[in-house]
Amino acid sequence: MDFSLTESERDLVGLCREFAQKEIAARAPLAWEEARCPTDLLREMGGLGLLGMLVPEEWGGVGMSTVGFVAAMEQIGLADQSVAAAWQAHVTIGSLPLYLFGDDPQRERWLRPLAEGRSLGAFGLTEPDAGSDARGIRTKAERRDDTRELYFDDVWVADDHLIGDPSMGLSQFLSTLEVGRISIAALSLSLTQAVLDMATDYARQRVQFGQPISKFQAVQFKLADIATELEAARWLTYRAASLRDTGQPFLKEASMAKLKASRLAVVAASEAVQIHGGLGYMLDSPVARFYCDAKVLEIGEGTNEIQHLVIARALGC
Repeated sequence: MDFSLTESERDLVGLCREFAQKEIAARAPLAWEEARCPTDLLREMGGLGLLGMLVPEEWGGVGMSTVGFVAAMEQIGLADQSVAAAWQAHVTIGSLPLYLFGDDPQRERWLRPLAEGRSLGAFGLTEPDAGSDARGIRTKAERRDDTRELYFDDVWVADDHLIGDPSMGLSQFLSTLEVGRISIAALSLSLTQAVLDMATDYARQRVQFGQPISKFQAVQFKLADIATELEAARWLTYRAASLRDTGQPFLKEASMAKLKASRLAVVAASEAVQIHGGLGYMLDSPVARFYCDAKVLEIGEGTNEIQHLVIARALGC
């Protein structure tokens, strides 16, 4: 399969790489230490036109292919997972429902500011008693004259705020997660690449028993396994993205990519910490920060248990 990018997409990926290396890598660790969302970085990404990746130009975006978006995600996630996670959520589940199911006035009112980086999008799914069981969500809407009430705190929603067909709410809701799974897979690729780079660099520098630990077969095999599995996960992810770009079904492939890549990210982060030894367990070390960010990849956009179910059903089980 051909995963080649257009010239404009290569330029955008290059822009992501440059911003990630110069700005995100330098500033995001402080935001992590302070336990805050680095909205300043996200705002600057919006100014660069990076918040409307998958939205067509007519609605303020750049109309990038899914394959191009995956390539861009790999660059952002290499620098920091928290920024990348917020960014991908905005680009996919925070924006695409408006594009896919909204009408033109709604797209103009809400999608354009999201795509142009003037607002940040979010997606409400989880409740205390509902997560993987999306049908168990208790938040309901009741028609009362021209409004609908959401069970928050006296929040009223007018008819022109309703997105899509009210009889298709759940299916529309869940279909948005399909591209989000490709995005999480891409985020997982970037984490695995980041910790592999860190572990390899450290292994070359760390000397024990008179030689760098990279010379010991036990360490070499860990790195070799991670690198091999990363290439396999990368092909799964780009194939799922390519299927979406060509208008083919990609539900099973997106779940496979998310399952494979997220499991690998967790294992790779753990092995990278192991290679770093005690230094890797200290929270002020970069590899520990990525280790802390790994586990959520097996949970977000549908837990890996749900991915197993999606794949099994696609197989006819």
